Amino acid sequence: MTQPARPRLLYCHCRYAQVVPTAVKDEVLRRLCEAGVPFEAVPDLCELSARRDPGLAALAQTETVKIAACFPRAVKWLFANAGAPLPANSTQVLNMRNQTADEIVSGLLSADLHPNLPPDQKPGTPPEPTPSPSA
Repeated sequence: MTQPARPRLLYCHCRYAQVVPTAVKDEVLRRLCEAGVPFEAVPDLCELSARRDPGLAALAQTETVKIAACFPRAVKWLFANAGAPLPANSTQVLNMRNQTADEIVSGLLSADLHPNLPPDQKPGTPPEPTPSPSA
């Protein structure tokens, strides 16, 4: 029996918006490098989305993906804006704005996947609450 493929890992350095604490993103990047696992690092997802970078579409088409960036709803929108919607049932976004470096790295390196993209919202309906990462 074959094991499921490891999720692809994406790390966003949030260069332009500068909304992620520097200490958190630097620690996450350092520990990913030390872990010796393959991952992709991008300077800024916002910029890639604005340019409709084809790399986002390639990433969105993978079986499973874990992304270290900011809020799951923002990441979902950035990929959708680039014409590369993420699969809701196989994407986990770790939020470097409000999680610790330990939580982020643990989530990225864990074999478990906890999909957490918010559901699509129909016009005129209130948003559904996003599940907490510990749930």
